[in-house]
Amino acid sequence: MSCTNPTTPEHKETETPAPPLDSLEPGLEELLSSKLLNASFDGNSQLVSQLLKQGADVFCGDETGRTPLHFAAASGDIQTMKLILDAGLPWNVLDQGSYTAGDYALQTAKSTSAYNYLVDFGYQTELVFKTTADNTNNSSRIPISNTTQPLPTTQISKPSQDSPSNSIPNEDYLNSSITYQGDRLIDSLNNGVMMEWEEPIMEHHAKAISHKPSPKVLNIGFGMGIIDSKLQNFNPSLHVIVEAHPDVYKYMLDNKWHQKPNVKILFGRWQDCIQQIIDLGPFDGIFFDTFGEFYADLLHFHKVIFSKSYHILASDGVYSFFNGLGGDSLLFHDVYCKVAKYDLTHLNVNTVYAPITVDLDSINEKTWENIRRPYWMLQQYNLPICTWSS
Repeated sequence: MSCTNPTTPEHKETETPAPPLDSLEPGLEELLSSKLLNASFDGNSQLVSQLLKQGADVFCGDETGRTPLHFAAASGDIQTMKLILDAGLPWNVLDQGSYTAGDYALQTAKSTSAYNYLVDFGYQTELVFKTTADNTNNSSRIPISNTTQPLPTTQISKPSQDSPSNSIPNEDYLNSSITYQGDRLIDSLNNGVMMEWEEPIMEHHAKAISHKPSPKVLNIGFGMGIIDSKLQNFNPSLHVIVEAHPDVYKYMLDNKWHQKPNVKILFGRWQDCIQQIIDLGPFDGIFFDTFGEFYADLLHFHKVIFSKSYHILASDGVYSFFNGLGGDSLLFHDVYCKVAKYDLTHLNVNTVYAPITVDLDSINEKTWENIRRPYWMLQQYNLPICTWSS
């Protein structure tokens, strides 16, 4: 990676006051932008500071969409990255190839310290946005699975016009048709609802929550039935499945899931089945994997199952969820994992992420053929294992 025609920076003894952007001479803005990109690539924090004060636009970029943050990350210089981030450039900005600054820190600078700085900055930023959203009763809209890719904007959580109590986040999905096509389940927009490559991951999830003989288990979201098939191998004494999509429910009935030993199907949104879930609990293991919902909904579910008054998860129970948070970007994924763990900690929950290696051949280009957007591109899957804190 290199800058085009890098210039030699001129260091000045005194700082020049920044002129208003609308008063910059023709060509001066482009010159300052070019110098800022080059100084960022050089990791020259002193010059970057001067250029920003002189009016250089921190939101500038080259022809491939690489921003000053991408170039600074490529240099590995944390002070330069800090100056650019403090100037207002989003930590999760993408170039035209959908690469983050974290990708440049690891692949070009080969600097784990620079990468970790970005993760920590993103994490702290999201906590601030979460606090603001909580104080204004706005719901977090971080995608929790394969519904949408992380937002390449200043916020990964944007305010919703409706609160979760009076809106159905996945209503469009539930009212649209979905199709089982061999090794995949897709919606009407060709989004992958569930795919066969997830099978090894689901095997690990099933083992994690089936930690005792003949466990009582609860699964939210049937999809292709991958994890439910795995759970059946542990001879559960009670196997409750909550599924909201009518096409999936029909698929379950057509495949005689309602006749399997100790299986009980609750047809409806989990939000509408809470009392039935409470009555059937407590459960030794719980798994959550819905489609079309957001982080606010996942957090709502966590608050429900970890409410001591409901007693849904047994005191020695294990909970897990499909961790598709930011699954097409390592930086996004690492930040979102920290955010989720923070929220679970505040619910008196201990969370450990077990690293699971994903076979990259199973998520190659052929896997995603005719799929609107890949929802997982990482070699390591962080499997959450959640238990009550002692």
